[in-house]
Amino acid sequence: MTIKFNSISSKLFTGVSVLIMALSLHSCGKNVSFQTSSVVPAAEGDVKVNKDSNKNYLIKIKISNLAEVSRLEPSKNVYVVWMETDESLIKNIGQVKSDTGFMSSKLKASFETVTSFKPSKIFITAEDHPDVKSPGMQMVLSTNRF
Repeated sequence: MTIKFNSISSKLFTGVSVLIMALSLHSCGKNVSFQTSSVVPAAEGDVKVNKDSNKNYLIKIKISNLAEVSRLEPSKNVYVVWMETDESLIKNIGQVKSDTGFMSSKLKASFETVTSFKPSKIFITAEDHPDVKSPGMQMVLSTNRF
């Protein structure tokens, strides 16, 4: 009976240890909220940054209450996501996608990309074209440095 109990205890201890390690690895990423916007005050969102097994950074953004870009003053065509790297470089990393599926609100948006650069700040601007090389003056959302 002692041998059976030790075997069960050992398996339970191993299982709990594996679970704790998995949770600690998953929590290695950063989860940062956007600051309140003066351009779109109702907009809320967060940025999740995780390092993958190839040492790249997976960036996921979820935003709610984001006004249509054409309704801004002045009107624009696209929301562009920018990343400031830990070397203080500013990079256009893509365009925000509106969620348009069944039962979704047009005020929700998301973004996901992978980069080899370590991000230190994420911000979103309203632009006329998605392939701009530098951010315009209409900053919509921004995180603090992380």
